[in-house]
Amino acid sequence: MILSLFDQFMSPWHMGVPLLAISLVLPWVLFPTPTLRWLNNRMLTFQSWFIARFTHQTFLPLNIDGHKWALLLASLMVFLITLNMLGLLPYTFTPTTQLSLNLGLAVPLWLATVVIGMRNQPTAALGHLLPEGTPTPLIPVLIIIETISLFIRPVALGVRLTANLTAGHLLIQLVSSAVFVLLPMMPTVAMLTAILLLMLTLLEVAVAMIQAYVFVLLLSLYLQENV
Repeated sequence: MILSLFDQFMSPWHMGVPLLAISLVLPWVLFPTPTLRWLNNRMLTFQSWFIARFTHQTFLPLNIDGHKWALLLASLMVFLITLNMLGLLPYTFTPTTQLSLNLGLAVPLWLATVVIGMRNQPTAALGHLLPEGTPTPLIPVLIIIETISLFIRPVALGVRLTANLTAGHLLIQLVSSAVFVLLPMMPTVAMLTAILLLMLTLLEVAVAMIQAYVFVLLLSLYLQENV
């Protein structure tokens, strides 16, 4: 029995064992593996085309040093899309609605971009904290503001992904509950609400893909500043 709207976002447990790890590992089983055949099936062809197009568009502004991140960011993109899409199925759990998981992905990757910038080009990396032509009295204030904005980046990455997916799931649950309540009393209104639910579900499918893309795109922009 659901006691609260937010109970659906609680990490599932079974016999004292957290199932979050299983929900993170299971999507990798669904991905088709490449074969040695000359001609692949449609699924493999689409997967290869999608990864190639995404990698090309994401790493086009980056220099050759940033291309070393292609495998990591492409894998992260496919992984986030899969988790977000599977979370839209009934009676499933969406791991990316957990802020701890999203921060666990955002903080290390953001920190890696900062460390790379500090190691390869420390002058340029520190130069981002102070815009050119700043008046002398504003220099200490701007350095503090830019430093705070730098450390807020991983928090914004995690909170954005969590908030968008959580809001979508709540809307779907509220509208679907309204359909079941209205069905015996006002069937016509219930059918119109069901159409709204279908449109909202299609919107959430788009949001699930867009938010995964935005997460990886912002990481690539942070990387672009430091390579």
